[in-house]
Amino acid sequence: MKYQWTFVGLLLGFAIGRGRPPLLIVGALIGFAIDSGWFNSASSSTPENPSQNNPSKPDPYKILEVDLQASDDEIETAYRRQIAQYHPDKVAGAAKEIRDLAEKRASDINSAYDQIQKIRGKK
Repeated sequence: MKYQWTFVGLLLGFAIGRGRPPLLIVGALIGFAIDSGWFNSASSSTPENPSQNNPSKPDPYKILEVDLQASDDEIETAYRRQIAQYHPDKVAGAAKEIRDLAEKRASDINSAYDQIQKIRGKK
């Protein structure tokens, strides 16, 4: 039964509220929220991309600007393009803040590439 908790919430709202419409609606909404999986943190993650289990970790596919279904060659090309653009050696003569930003970005790119390789069983 797909909406079993909506029905249970409706019944509880009726029993507690003794027929008052606002409590019926609140009960039904809480039941619907449970049925829809609003309280399940695991429902938002996918096995293909385990980084979504930890919201503090950025998505490696977004960092490399590729889709989840991208081929290994596309990921390699995106990695090389990104690292060539943000490599710290390209800004060696720039201000310290710019060098620090380039180092951070290059580190993020390398980490994202390593994560994807680990996810796909390449490393």
